[in-house]
Amino acid sequence: MGKGLITWLVAVLIILVMLPACGGAAELSGQAAYLMDPYSGRVFLEKDSETPLPVASVSKLMTLVLVLEAVDRGEAALTDLVTASPFAASKRGSRIWLEAGEQLPLGELVYAIAVGSANDAAVAVAEFLAGSEELFVDWMNERAKELGLTATKFVNSTGLPEEDTPPNMMSAKDVARLAQYALQVPRLMDYVSTYEYTMRADTTKIPVLWNGNKLLRRYYGVDGMKTGFTTEAGYCMVATAERDSLRLIAVTLGNKSEEERESAARELLDYGFRKYQSMELYSQGTAVSVLDCPNGNPRSVDVVIPNDFRITVERGKEMDLVTVIKLNADLQAPIAQGDTVGTITAIYQDEVLGTNTLTVAQDVQKLSLPALVYRLAQGLAQAVF
Repeated sequence: MGKGLITWLVAVLIILVMLPACGGAAELSGQAAYLMDPYSGRVFLEKDSETPLPVASVSKLMTLVLVLEAVDRGEAALTDLVTASPFAASKRGSRIWLEAGEQLPLGELVYAIAVGSANDAAVAVAEFLAGSEELFVDWMNERAKELGLTATKFVNSTGLPEEDTPPNMMSAKDVARLAQYALQVPRLMDYVSTYEYTMRADTTKIPVLWNGNKLLRRYYGVDGMKTGFTTEAGYCMVATAERDSLRLIAVTLGNKSEEERESAARELLDYGFRKYQSMELYSQGTAVSVLDCPNGNPRSVDVVIPNDFRITVERGKEMDLVTVIKLNADLQAPIAQGDTVGTITAIYQDEVLGTNTLTVAQDVQKLSLPALVYRLAQGLAQAVF
């Protein structure tokens, strides 16, 4: 066999070995996985994404959502003192060693949940807001239904396994959709992006909390959200990261080790950032069409984009995009500046990449009857001559 042939065979073997890495996340580890763009809702990768699975402390993301929504509505304040019940203090696993009767500000306990994944803190907060953990769990399940999480069932606020009770169950898709919503909850990202937090600085009772999401320090762009582990659930994670205006949510459930969990999340995020990009098609205020108003003053008005129109598109495909503008039928004056008059949609082949509303750049007043008659007469005269 000649040296040239041997060299060629070696090159082919190297290429074959590298193909899985170049092709992206072909073999996703864990029991389930999901990768999405939370702003457009586009899904890039999924594996058994609609199967309900135990999610351990990933459940606490819903606990955090409900707490911070209550704060945002003014029903609670982060400075409120929360008294730990004997039941809350009895919780095991990850905890901050609350003692029955101990009081801590609600904000401190939120850090304990988000950073330290503390089960005792989660129960104390649930009891504080709802009167009992049982009532809080009802609230969790009701909120899940409102958010369209169809493969979700909570039995407690922590994700801890309980005797003779099924665990908290969610699908990877539901976890991602909950994270998608959580991005909008005021203050939530401040908590879940914290890697280290010091509490009870004047005592010796576990004053320093460390986030189980090691990607906060190990992966550029990661700024949340939650990890979990139980023997039944395995190692779970929902992570979110942003680079160059592209935000991704990655979910991996049922991994065999902490290392496999981190590797799976990295693989998902690497795939998304390598293959896709966020593009600004039009900036706020860009005129994209003209609206003709036969009974309006002015007769024609610019149709504009009311906010930046961004989409997520596969790298190299941006030149093949098509935009379709649809204006509402039978629009009549008066039309106020900012009123929606249509939509603009970005399409790649048969896939809708994003849709934005269209508005008018200025007010369009309704013509008086004499002015309308005069305009019609002018139009007839021009047509004749």
